[in-house]
Amino acid sequence: MSKVDIGYVTERVRAVINEITKYFVGDEEILLKILASIIAGGHILIEDVPGTGKTFLSKMLAKVLGLRFSRIQFTPDLLPSDIIGTKVWRPDKGSFELVLGPIFANFVLADEVNRAPPKVQSALLEAMQEGQITIEGETIKLPQPFIVVATQNPIELEGTYPLPEAQLDRFMIRIRLGYPKDEVELLKRRISWRSNDPTPQVRTVLSGDELLMIRNFVESNVVVSDDVMKYVVSFNVIRRDPRVLAGPSPRGLMALMSMGRAMAVIDGRDYVIPDDIKRVIIETLGHRIVLKPEVALEGVSGEDIVREYVEKIPIPR
Repeated sequence: MSKVDIGYVTERVRAVINEITKYFVGDEEILLKILASIIAGGHILIEDVPGTGKTFLSKMLAKVLGLRFSRIQFTPDLLPSDIIGTKVWRPDKGSFELVLGPIFANFVLADEVNRAPPKVQSALLEAMQEGQITIEGETIKLPQPFIVVATQNPIELEGTYPLPEAQLDRFMIRIRLGYPKDEVELLKRRISWRSNDPTPQVRTVLSGDELLMIRNFVESNVVVSDDVMKYVVSFNVIRRDPRVLAGPSPRGLMALMSMGRAMAVIDGRDYVIPDDIKRVIIETLGHRIVLKPEVALEGVSGEDIVREYVEKIPIPR
């Protein structure tokens, strides 16, 4: 295995992007932000209408990154044991046997996560935050790396359970794929894989061990100056905005710094600049803003508030 350095990380990220974009038609900047979140050790919430490629992209990412993939379809009748597992009595052995659930994978797609009841969401919350689950009092560590990509549909809300703020705060970024700009190109790439398989046979260009090494490299080597740290912290002023019930938490500001460090190393630098922060701030802080009900009813979003403050807050020289 090659020595991990800046050049190695940028080359591996470019290889991942090149492999995915053989078949995925979308904004490359979105792919870079998703990879930055993965490198930063975060989980991802993709919020978009059906048919925009959320599941398709997730499956390809898992394959290209060399990670064991698991898809869980969240439904109103789902139980915590359906995702984390349970203990089953084996009469022939005269004992209980631990049966692990589908969450025991490196890359978990939680499809339509807001359709599951609160107890299931709580089980997922422990897994995302602690990297472990608890089955009948026994705590079990999840495999590493462990990445959750959750999806939700923003328009079909009947019968759903809105994600609580505590769970939203555990997602490093919330992102929207949007419709592809060139849908003719999308059709051409669909024909190019010459198979009825819904997912093309992409090449694996990374491994779980390499991803962990890249994460360790970023943690140990990417520098954040005091000025950039103060710039990140300056966004806590959003908490005092009269339209806001709750602004970005300290966890949110740490996530913003982590995303900035990951974007820096993707761009070939071992230091963070303010533009790295600006590049990811909407996706990192937007879903952490809780608005007053009357403001939300006017159509204002957390992302709108963050954009305002990006324009207001001076950038350090």
